[in-house]
Amino acid sequence: MGALWALFRRDLRLARRIGGGGTTGVVFFLCLVTVVPFAVGPDLNLLSRIGPAILWIAALLSTLLGLDRLFGSDHEDGSLDLLRTAGTPLEAVVAVKCLAHWCGTGLPLVLASPVFGLMLALDGPALGGVAATLLVGTPALTCLGAVGAALTVSLRRGGLLLSVLVIPLAIPVLIFGVSAAAAAAGGTVPFLQPFLVLCGLSAAALAGTPFAAAAALRLTAE
Repeated sequence: MGALWALFRRDLRLARRIGGGGTTGVVFFLCLVTVVPFAVGPDLNLLSRIGPAILWIAALLSTLLGLDRLFGSDHEDGSLDLLRTAGTPLEAVVAVKCLAHWCGTGLPLVLASPVFGLMLALDGPALGGVAATLLVGTPALTCLGAVGAALTVSLRRGGLLLSVLVIPLAIPVLIFGVSAAAAAAGGTVPFLQPFLVLCGLSAAALAGTPFAAAAALRLTAE
C-alpha cells in the first residue's frame, strides 16, 4: 500500500513538472471554449444550446492531450520495466496511475467548467449539470485513454494513434454526457436516465481498465 501511495504522489508531481499536466489541459480547454464564440457568432441562444456539447468535446480533447505521457515517460526512463517486475500487481499500478492522471488533468477541468460555461451563456442549472456530468464521465475518458496508452507505449509517435484508438471508444461516454448536460439545461429528455447510463459506463471502465491496460503492458514487453 505504501508503494502505491508513493507512486500516486510521484505521478502527481510529474504531472505538474511535465508540460502535459493539469495546467496545460485547462489552458487548452480554455482555448477551445474561447474560439467557439468567434466561429459561431454572438448568438447567445445558439451558444447556450450547444454549450454543453462544446464543453464535453473540449474536455475529451484536453484529456487526450497528456495521455501519451501516462506510461510513455516510465517507458523512456526504464521505470516501467521495474513496475512490471515489482511485487505489486500491475493492475493496481495501472489503477493508481489512472487515478493520479485524473486528479492532475480531469479534476481541474471539472472545477473549471462552470467558469468557462459562463462564456457560452449557460445558466446556473446548465453549469451544474455540465460539472456533474464531467465529474462522473471524465474518469471513463481517462480509463479508456489508459488502455490506448498501454497499447501504444512502445511505438514512436504513438500519441496520434492513441487518439485514433480512443475517440471511437469514447463516443458512448460523449453521447450520454452531452445528453445529461443538455437535459440539465432544459432539454426534453429527463436528466436522470442519461446520467445513470453515464455512471454505468464509468463504472464499467473503472472495473475493466486495470486488467485490460495491464495485459496490454505485458504484451508490449514481450
